[in-house]
Amino acid sequence: MSGLLDLLSSPMGKQLISGIAGQTGQPAEKTGSVLSMALPVLMGAMKRNASTPQGAQGLMSALSGKHDGGILDNLGGLFGGGVDQSVMDDGSGILGHILGGKQDQVQNSLSQKSGMDAGTIGTILKVAAPLIMGYLGKQTKQQNVSDANGLNSLLGGMLGGSGGGAKQQSLIESFLDSDGDGSILDDVAEMVLGGGKKSGGLGGLLGGLFGK
Repeated sequence: MSGLLDLLSSPMGKQLISGIAGQTGQPAEKTGSVLSMALPVLMGAMKRNASTPQGAQGLMSALSGKHDGGILDNLGGLFGGGVDQSVMDDGSGILGHILGGKQDQVQNSLSQKSGMDAGTIGTILKVAAPLIMGYLGKQTKQQNVSDANGLNSLLGGMLGGSGGGAKQQSLIESFLDSDGDGSILDDVAEMVLGGGKKSGGLGGLLGGLFGK
């Protein structure tokens, strides 16, 4: 099962990084670094949303419809003349749905960690969100995922990456909502992006996952 690390290091991942870098005018290496931090946050947020029957049904509907993976079939066209505004608007909607009121916090935390301004981070996330949804859509088709259990297993496998498996996934799960209030991104700044009261937790884990 493909993990996020596999995605970013694949030819398609490199094309995504290059295209998003071109869209923002940022170096590809720096863009890749931002994506390596951002994608686990987005995927973890999707997994938490899909942990309820209603959330899983909504995500499955999106993945079998608008986000079935077609966007990935012509990346050259997508990035060729600059990303279309409709794609950006779609990304903005996805981010609003999965991150809710924590979107600014995520962007600011990524900005502090990467040294890239928060506005550019926002653009990267808006472009990345529909592409990640498309990637998920393709994976659900390839693996014949048709229910909430299969969807959660798929998301968990991608979060676990290659070779890490259940141990990494359980750590990610435990840290995504460290204070147990159901708001998955309360501790993004402290735990996913380094620093704070549990910097040895998810921050250290993701450092291991992505070699940072």
